[in-house]
Amino acid sequence: MISLTLALLLAMTSPWWEDYEVRERFLCGDRGGLVVERNASQASLISGPAGITLFRESSTEPGLRYRNGEMLLVLWGDNLTLEQGRSTLRCIRTDQA
Repeated sequence: MISLTLALLLAMTSPWWEDYEVRERFLCGDRGGLVVERNASQASLISGPAGITLFRESSTEPGLRYRNGEMLLVLWGDNLTLEQGRSTLRCIRTDQA
């Protein structure tokens, strides 16, 4: 499901007016790579020519958490976890993009 969602996204980079402070690249095993652009209140998940926007969620759980209606993105150290329904995708940071 996650790979289908990522394949159906819309833009290669986020619009300039969203003003993301951090841009990081992650490798997700045999599923390829993705880029996360983020600031204190939202994040954009970019895979190929597509992107999804998620919004910061306050939580007592470890890591930074961003969510939209369908997906949860958790950043903790060099690890990124995407959860959508019962599907989970784990990725590791490769560099600052």
